Amino acid sequence: MFDTRRSLRIGNTVTDIAGWLSQLNGRTPFFVLEATGRYDRVLTKALEVHGIGYARVNPARARAFATATGHLAKTDRIDARMLARLGQSLAPEATLPRDPARLRLEAVHRRRGQLVSVRQKDKQRLSEATADERDSLKRHIAWLDREIARLEEKMRALLHNSAVLARQEKLLRSVPGIGPVTAVTLMTLLPELGTRPAKSLAALAGLAPFNADTGRFCGKRSIRGGRKPVRDALYMAAVTASRSSSRFKAFADTLENRGKPFKVKTIAVARKLLTTANAVIRDEVPFTP
Repeated sequence: MFDTRRSLRIGNTVTDIAGWLSQLNGRTPFFVLEATGRYDRVLTKALEVHGIGYARVNPARARAFATATGHLAKTDRIDARMLARLGQSLAPEATLPRDPARLRLEAVHRRRGQLVSVRQKDKQRLSEATADERDSLKRHIAWLDREIARLEEKMRALLHNSAVLARQEKLLRSVPGIGPVTAVTLMTLLPELGTRPAKSLAALAGLAPFNADTGRFCGKRSIRGGRKPVRDALYMAAVTASRSSSRFKAFADTLENRGKPFKVKTIAVARKLLTTANAVIRDEVPFTP
């Protein structure tokens, strides 16, 4: 059992964390921390160097656990205590160490996504811009085009320099509808691909339909939660796959003939795409039409 009554504040630096871990005196505790993007990278890297297991928990899940245990207040000390109790009660699955090459690819991919979002908004502004604004917008869009192209070239170089990443990208792109951007999105934002059951991955991607039943009432199933960028990428891939000459088009046509709405049909195809992508990575065998 962990002693959740004691708390300690240390700096989020390599030196402070290394000094703290050196005081473990041979103990190998399991760490539970909130997934905070770049802010937990120093800690997780230090834990991996020391061979210590850890679980990165969705902050929403940690907050829900605290609320369920009657703790409505939020401070660093309360959060630390609740994470320790969460680890005891729920035994979250250990997070797999991340490959440095994959982390670099994720950073470039994330930056590309940011610029694509800015470019899309600038293109929308063009329709209502004045002449002076239009010139500025066009110059900015041209710069964004060049910068996005540069980042895409860098992503291709990173893939080329890693045999593992290059192999995975080739496998994913063998699946109809999955292009270079969707492949990199799955590789960087869904690293569990190929290591978990299809239903578990569907929940992670926000593509799993959840029940809403109580008593004799049978509610409407709906998707929620999950990793939105992954879901968005698979949704667009599903739109493409539904129009190609593949089994995914046949599946989509069957759903359409049964009267399913466009979104329901597309989400179902996206879920089937994810299941297929999981299989090709797991088995290391390209998709066969």
